[in-house]
Amino acid sequence: MEKIWLKQYPQGVPAEINPDSYSSLVQVLEESFKTYASRKAFISMDKALTYADVDTHSQALGAYLQSLGLKKGDRVAVMMPNVLQYPVAIAAILRAGFTVVNVNPLYTPREPEHQLNDPVLPPSSSSKISQARSRRSAPKRRA
Repeated sequence: MEKIWLKQYPQGVPAEINPDSYSSLVQVLEESFKTYASRKAFISMDKALTYADVDTHSQALGAYLQSLGLKKGDRVAVMMPNVLQYPVAIAAILRAGFTVVNVNPLYTPREPEHQLNDPVLPPSSSSKISQARSRRSAPKRRA
């Protein structure tokens, strides 16, 4: 099979990589954050995030998720369109030691219900995040 997409690769981009060069996807991300810190990583609607931006924001979000009491390996659902926050969320979840569960934002209402009620998905991940979101958005009481 002819790999016609290789003609579109910029000069210096290898056609093949050795997957054994990295121990994890997180290692690939972190090396990229350091190596390409000043370069644009993602562009959407005339806004850009550099690799350093993704590094900083994903570290902060990952720390927040860990502060909720999620444990290594817990699954965290992400339901968002193709926006700049998506790669930050994915990097944060992976760097924090959690598992990403992508939920299509175009699902009908009953489709994510089935996916999120999967017995493999621990209730802790969705309920702790929902509880934190509720606390954050609750109106402040006056003394």
